[in-house]
Amino acid sequence: MRISGSNVLITGATGGIGETIARTFAARGARLMLSGRRKDALDDLAGELGARAVPADLADPQDVARLCETCGDTDILVANAALPASGDVLEYTPEQIRRALLVNLEAPIMLSRLLAPRMARAGRGHLALVGSISGKAATKATAMYNATKFGLRGFALALRQDLQPAGVGVSLVQPGFVRDAGMFAATGVALPPGMRTVSPQQVADGVVRAVTRNLCEVNVAPLELRMLSSVAGQFPALSEQVQRRFGVTDDTVTGIVDAQRARR
Repeated sequence: MRISGSNVLITGATGGIGETIARTFAARGARLMLSGRRKDALDDLAGELGARAVPADLADPQDVARLCETCGDTDILVANAALPASGDVLEYTPEQIRRALLVNLEAPIMLSRLLAPRMARAGRGHLALVGSISGKAATKATAMYNATKFGLRGFALALRQDLQPAGVGVSLVQPGFVRDAGMFAATGVALPPGMRTVSPQQVADGVVRAVTRNLCEVNVAPLELRMLSSVAGQFPALSEQVQRRFGVTDDTVTGIVDAQRARR
């Protein structure tokens, strides 16, 4: 896909990573449609970038449908919006579970379902779904987040095969720990020694590569984290043992969970 001149819908545009993606696509000549929950911030960003602002709460299925109707001319979808969903599942309320599933999994599925038919008829288009390395490796106190990101990965990889004959690309972009912006950065928690991070710009560049080259899966993470996540996907019991001995400490998990719980 050519980004220049294409109609690009970006969800979660007012988050730090989403804003970086929006600026990167704007610099490449995209006609932007930006969505998020914070209308004031969305209007400011859209005004700066010459984009169309379409506020929406992706936990509301009616808002998702309205977003797709308003942005029905989308050529490229960047489904970036997500909620933090760390912590003991036994401490979640049913409503918190439902909201995590709606925003992190159901919304990108429905956005794809409602926007892809026009792309298929045109014989061109791209769906870029932003997941997480947590979609490949399970870790302590992330059962809900893992559930949504594992599910999104399976959906994206299968949908890619379904839409390939119609000329529509599907990519999954999976960041690791992102510094300076996003869910992890907001916690302010330090990672174990030797664990490296990536920048929001690296994530945005990964999305651009995915779209322009029609890549299947782009893992935006340091080499060691990409390798560990691949091993964890094949050998989850071994990964569990390694994490207990050398991985994220209980203090780190507790810090992330407490910070994200405060945001829910």
